[in-house]
Amino acid sequence: MALEKILVVDDDTNICELLRLYLEKEGYTVAIANDGETAVSTCREFAPALIMLDLMLPKLDGWGVCREVRKTNDVPIIMLTAKGETFDKVLGLELGADDYIVKPFDAKEVLARIKAVLRRSTPSLGGGDVKEVRYDKLVINLTNYELQVDGKRVDTPPKELELIFHLASNPNRVYTRDQLLDEVWGFDYYGDSRTVDVHVKRLREKLEGVSDKWDLKTVWSVGYKFETRA
Repeated sequence: MALEKILVVDDDTNICELLRLYLEKEGYTVAIANDGETAVSTCREFAPALIMLDLMLPKLDGWGVCREVRKTNDVPIIMLTAKGETFDKVLGLELGADDYIVKPFDAKEVLARIKAVLRRSTPSLGGGDVKEVRYDKLVINLTNYELQVDGKRVDTPPKELELIFHLASNPNRVYTRDQLLDEVWGFDYYGDSRTVDVHVKRLREKLEGVSDKWDLKTVWSVGYKFETRA
């Protein structure tokens, strides 16, 4: 049985075919786009579960593709960048990229990153305990990767949801940025502390002023906490 559909976007046809070979061998269904404009239209028609997106593309670059896709779609995006290219991790996160891989890449690393991103973004269908925290006008469900704010489901990228779940599961505990990078992103994440700031900023846009019984607070010069009030 085929696994999820993946859209590979790169102007290097050799890289595209190499990735197609790797991915189809693992059971994924693959579509290819060699320029940014084709990538945007193919995303609409193909409805991929994940996009592997090169940064430097003809017609519309990777940043532009990311912006266009994010207007209507929360599909996970892994950015591809050549060694030596400047990759602004913060800009990538602000545009909604979920991860990035530097070329030349190792096939096992690519597959591991894809599986990790898909696992974070796919609701769990199995049994077991439901991972959920509830507060006034707020429900964070890590089993289904769902955020409800004031009774309404709010589309939230997986890593944002994992961050607010982690903080809200430990109310009033202060976390440094480095602790959050380690505990939410994992030891193998290559980013820096600004990554946390970007995610908190985006969460605040969704949560600001929703309730007077809790708040996502900055502890100046230290980090962040999910503060609850009686």
